[in-house]
Amino acid sequence: MEQRIDYYNVAPEAINIMMEMEKYTKTTGIDRKLRELIKILASQINGCAFCLNMHTVDARKMGETEQRLYCISTWRECTFYSDAEKAALELTEHVTLIPNKRVPDHLYHRIRKHFSEKEYVDLVLIINQINSWNRISIAMGNIAAEN
Repeated sequence: MEQRIDYYNVAPEAINIMMEMEKYTKTTGIDRKLRELIKILASQINGCAFCLNMHTVDARKMGETEQRLYCISTWRECTFYSDAEKAALELTEHVTLIPNKRVPDHLYHRIRKHFSEKEYVDLVLIINQINSWNRISIAMGNIAAEN
């Protein structure tokens, strides 16, 4: 499948808004490796090969380990993710699958043990941002290419 529409040129104002949000997410206090793990997990859930490829490459450049990248979809069964990371990954699943999972109070309270109110908002924005990118990428026919 080829990219269906050159959406960067067709709707530059909209894509610029997306890029501004992307810039914001990079200024948050959320660890950059955790941001990439969130993007990888959401992209796996959504089946977005383009974003999955992009963010695993980015995570490796940041020094993320192969072990943690390969096991992200089974994070519950691993001891090499911190409790804070596990809480953020669970939130990623719940927000990404919000029609079925919602965000229950017990998860919110567990997240707040590790993240401030502002960081919680930032986590939700990061998760929403990658979900938006996944949907754009899939709808526009982006494909993962060899690096």
